[in-house]
Amino acid sequence: MNSWSIFDLPAKESELNMLQMKSQSSELWDNRDEAMKIMKALSDLNEEIGSWKSLKRRAEDALELAQMEDESLRDELLNEIEAIEALISQNELSVLLSGPYDKGNALLAIYSGAGGLDSADWAGMLRRMFLRWAERKGYETEVLDTTETEEGGIKSITIAVNGRFAYGYLKSEKGVHRLVRLSPFDAAHRRHTSFALVEVLPDISKEDTEIQIPQEDIRIDVFKSSGAGGQNVQKNATAIRITHKPTGITVAC
Repeated sequence: MNSWSIFDLPAKESELNMLQMKSQSSELWDNRDEAMKIMKALSDLNEEIGSWKSLKRRAEDALELAQMEDESLRDELLNEIEAIEALISQNELSVLLSGPYDKGNALLAIYSGAGGLDSADWAGMLRRMFLRWAERKGYETEVLDTTETEEGGIKSITIAVNGRFAYGYLKSEKGVHRLVRLSPFDAAHRRHTSFALVEVLPDISKEDTEIQIPQEDIRIDVFKSSGAGGQNVQKNATAIRITHKPTGITVAC
């Protein structure tokens, strides 16, 4: 199997042995964050090595069946060869996804663009597409935030996609997605072009990086309620907004 050379098994097994030695250290859990990191890497590597070894065994078994030249096994053999080829392609892609965050979880955001109802509907279609794709891949998804239109489409949505290689698979979807169709929202059924922006970010844990933001780069605004509601309405802060001055990024709660 030529594809086997892509996966450096001796190097992976050496890395696995090193992680196993670290996991058996009596001082492992003195640093809980580091211990969790090691255990996750150990689990991922075990799964990766096991996947390639299983694939190799299936290929060897299929070769033995082929050498038997039993015509009654022809259909079964062809089905197995197709399954093996699909797994090879999947494993090859996994090896190529070697970026620093490719193996981790992802945050997927969809924003409807120019095009009114058509774009909101298009963004909703993309939402269903990505959720269905994640389901078929066996990934867990969680909708973190969504803003819908009255007509059923969406203005924006943010989804956490959790699973091995989620970011690696999704990162190529980043960018503007365009749909050209005869609009179901136009009584004249004219051709409309709809746009939606897809953003994909790696889900980075606090152990992976350290972010330092100078206090002078931050502006904090506190808001109080207004209108009727008693004497305490104007005294209690009910919302806060933080703005990062250099980028203009704003968060509010």
